[in-house]
Amino acid sequence: MTEYCVRCGKKLARLDVAATMKFINRGATEYYCLDCIAEHYGVPVSRLREMIEYYRRQGCALFQ
Repeated sequence: MTEYCVRCGKKLARLDVAATMKFINRGATEYYCLDCIAEHYGVPVSRLREMIEYYRRQGCALFQ
């Protein structure tokens, strides 16, 4: 089953799903794309990507 962003309808990548679970709700069943997450928090997508890399380096299982 393909997941789509509940806000804009864009097809989601695995990274989008993991970011939703990390930044919005670990138990999420509806997911957002990075663009919509960035807009929600008022940060650039590049900042989210930096945070994702940080958590990946720290060993976060969501971003492996």
